[in-house]
Amino acid sequence: MSTKSTPAGALITLITIFFFWGFVAASNDILIPVFKDALSLSAGESQMISFCFYVAYTVGSLIYFAASQISKQDILNKIGYRNGLALGLLISAVGTLLFIPAANNASFPLLLGGLFIVGLGFSLQQIAANPLAIAMGDPAKGSQRLSLAGGINNVGTTIGPVIIAFAIFGSPNAGSTTMNLESVKLPYIILGIAFVLAALMFKFSSVPDKIDSADTNDGSDVGTLDAHLTKKESAKSDKKGPFSYPQLYFGMIAIFMYVGVEVSTASNLPDFMKQAVGMPSSGIAPYVSLFWASLMIGRWTSASGAFNVSNSVKQILNLALPFVAFLIFLFVNSIAGHEMKDFYFYAAFIVLLIVVDRLSGGKPSRQLMIYSVFAIAALITGIFASGMISAWAFILVGLFCSTLWPCIFTLAITGLGRHTNEGSSFLIMMIMGGGVVSLIQGKLAEPHLLGIQNSYWVGVVCFIYLAFYAWKTRNLDTSNTQAAAH
Repeated sequence: MSTKSTPAGALITLITIFFFWGFVAASNDILIPVFKDALSLSAGESQMISFCFYVAYTVGSLIYFAASQISKQDILNKIGYRNGLALGLLISAVGTLLFIPAANNASFPLLLGGLFIVGLGFSLQQIAANPLAIAMGDPAKGSQRLSLAGGINNVGTTIGPVIIAFAIFGSPNAGSTTMNLESVKLPYIILGIAFVLAALMFKFSSVPDKIDSADTNDGSDVGTLDAHLTKKESAKSDKKGPFSYPQLYFGMIAIFMYVGVEVSTASNLPDFMKQAVGMPSSGIAPYVSLFWASLMIGRWTSASGAFNVSNSVKQILNLALPFVAFLIFLFVNSIAGHEMKDFYFYAAFIVLLIVVDRLSGGKPSRQLMIYSVFAIAALITGIFASGMISAWAFILVGLFCSTLWPCIFTLAITGLGRHTNEGSSFLIMMIMGGGVVSLIQGKLAEPHLLGIQNSYWVGVVCFIYLAFYAWKTRNLDTSNTQAAAH
């Protein structure tokens, strides 16, 4: 199949899988304070929820790499992308079954085990889906298609916390603050059934089963990290393997830092709001939901460039889509019974984001640099301010995290040619940053160490590295990026 003529229906089918990743990841932020209070866990112990879930990505990627090495053939090329996506969904479905005994017995280890297995399935799905999204169309718009897929991901992240909070606490209008762990079972049983149905859908879908091989691509047609790297040297490095490309191994660290700061900012937000704002657990869900909705808003802003429409229509979409995303957030949380008047002013920050997006010009390295600088400013504001001003500043980080995944992923696999699948698996491996960084911040948030507010300096360090990676990749030309098999 030609990667430039893939039907739109296949891309729409593919990006539905991104919804599931978002739903589960954001729901963890509600499970953390719930199990922390119900089982009397410390802040550091409760962050094991994020740690186990995200480390599963690393374990899954290592299994994938080892299996490919043993079979001497890339696993996805061997079994097909559709089968790979279906298998990953079925593995995740098995993990959701553990939520039943975990809730019945108030068992933290069983909960962690269930999330770990769900994460294992997600790792295989991610290895397959991200290169497919980049390959299915004009390579120059690969990062914008990932932004579109990420926007669907964030529909899940926006809805997930609301549904899980409703299952545990009921309607906020009922005034309930008690935690019913057994109520966790139903949404995850439904999610498991959805995984199985989605596996069947992918098995018989029109999503490409293979990606065009680019064995002839030696990587010499793209820009390099350093101006002195010649075409001859680039071609030579392709023969050595994926780690011959600095954009990949620097990109692996960038993925680690990015997922780390995104997850840790959100997963520590409930504790911050309880300690610094005095908000009960039952009232935190819409704020967690807004953090993840902010990623949806940002990704929908950048996704307008992925559509094959006129420039005037793209301009309209660029202005309209982020506000549509914001309306989805307001609607979902209103249906759940939350009062939304205090959230209306957030529209002003969306206008700021649209301006910042225009400044980036759609160039991944430039967007990564600009967004990282704004995120650092938001975090520092949150650290030195107090009360709800700090809370809003930390939530604002979500807007500037929004498009960093597609930017980093596109930059990291640029020019890898036949090593792209392998490079993709290494990048997915580094999603473990979501668990490691959130665990580090959780430990530092203990009162006898930095405390919850100053623990957000961890995020500042992460964004400083992301700004460095943006500078390091400034010479890369992503217009010829290919997601090729090897």
